[in-house]
Amino acid sequence: MSRTEGARSSREDRLLVVSRHGGHPGTVLLTLDGELDHDTVKPLRKALQESTGAARVVVDCTGLRFCDSTGLNVLLRTRLRLLTEGGRVDLAGLRLPVRRIFEITGALNVFRVYDDADSALADTGTGNWHQEDSAPRDSAGGTGEAARHDRPAHPA
Repeated sequence: MSRTEGARSSREDRLLVVSRHGGHPGTVLLTLDGELDHDTVKPLRKALQESTGAARVVVDCTGLRFCDSTGLNVLLRTRLRLLTEGGRVDLAGLRLPVRRIFEITGALNVFRVYDDADSALADTGTGNWHQEDSAPRDSAGGTGEAARHDRPAHPA
C-alpha cells in the first residue's frame, strides 16, 4: 500500500489518496478521503498517472466529502484514456453531496458506480451494478433510503 503525496501545501493536505492492488490482475484501487477540488487534485492526478497500464481502476469515494468540476474532469479524462487503452474507471461509495455533482452533470451515465469498494472489486465483469433508471436496491433487495443514494449506475 502506498500513499500518493501532493505538494506540501495545507490545501492539498485536505485530500488523502491511497493506492493499492485491487485483488485481481490489472486492477488498482484508489481510496479517496477528504475534499477533491482545484487545490487538492494533484495527489489524485499523480495516483491515476501511476496506474497507467491498469485494465481497471476502482476509485473508492466513500471518504470523499466534496468534489468540484476539477475532480470530476480528472476522473472523466482518465476514463477516456483508459477506454482507449481497453480499460475502465469504476466508482464506489458515492455519497451526498458528491453523488449529486455526478447526477447533475450526467456522469452517472458513463461510470459504473457501486455501493462500496468490496462490491466493485467482487464484480468480475458480470455487472454488479444497476441501471440508473431502475429502482434502487438495498442489500436485502428492497428500496431503502440508503440504497437510493448508493445505488450503482450505468456501465461505461
